Formats: sequence, C-alpha cells, structure tokens
Amino acid sequence: MHVVADTNTVVSGLLWHGPPRQVLDAARTGTITLSTSASLLAELADVLQRPKFAQRLVRANVTPHTLVFGYAALAQLVVPTPIEPVVEADPDDDAVLACAVAARAEVIVSGDSDLLALESYEGIPIITAAQLMIRIAS
Repeated sequence: MHVVADTNTVVSGLLWHGPPRQVLDAARTGTITLSTSASLLAELADVLQRPKFAQRLVRANVTPHTLVFGYAALAQLVVPTPIEPVVEADPDDDAVLACAVAARAEVIVSGDSDLLALESYEGIPIITAAQLMIRIAS
C-alpha cells in the first residue's frame, strides 16, 4: 500500500508510541511504502525544531536533523507539481495533497482536522493513523 503521511503523523510517529509509530514501523518492515517531498521534509525539519519538542528530543537523545534524515531514508522522494489551492485555512496542507497525487498514493494519513474533513482528494482517501492500521490488519 502506497501512503503519504502528513507532517503531524510523522512527528507523532518519531517522538511517541501509538498508531503513528505503527505507521512508520509498517514502512520499516515493507508492509507499506511511504512517499514524501522536499517541501514536506522541510516542514518536518521546521516543526521538529519548535521549542515544545526540545525536551522530548533530549530524552530520546536525537536531533531534528537525525530524525529528518532517517525519515527521508525511509520514504521515497517525489517531486509534486503544484495544485490549485484546496485547504484555504492552511495552505501548507496542499503540499500533502500534491505529494499524494505525484506519488500515486492509495492513502493519505493525517491527524489534521482540515485534511480529515476533506475525506478524500482526487480519489485518495484521507484517514487517521489508527484507521490505516485497521486497514492493514484486515
């Protein structure tokens, strides 16, 4: 199954346990294939440098750079073409949608309410990490 994970899912998976971590673990075992883009990797790097994650990174003994590099190695890099604006409340979300189209993803995984409210984009379902894990199990 080909999946694009939103940055919030990737951050949660890298720093905590639970369904987002299980999504990354599924990619590590080859159960799913993750795709990302340069803009999503840049967003990941930016988010991981926020002060609210500093303590978590220290406890895990990792740097934002190490986590981004590891995620980049786990996911296939695609070059999306620009799309018409879709998520007016948060234009950064459009980068996830553009990546999914370019990757020919079967699923977009997100915890973002704006993306989840869409339910799908260009025929690609938008679901939570927990919903993806249920799909994988069945």
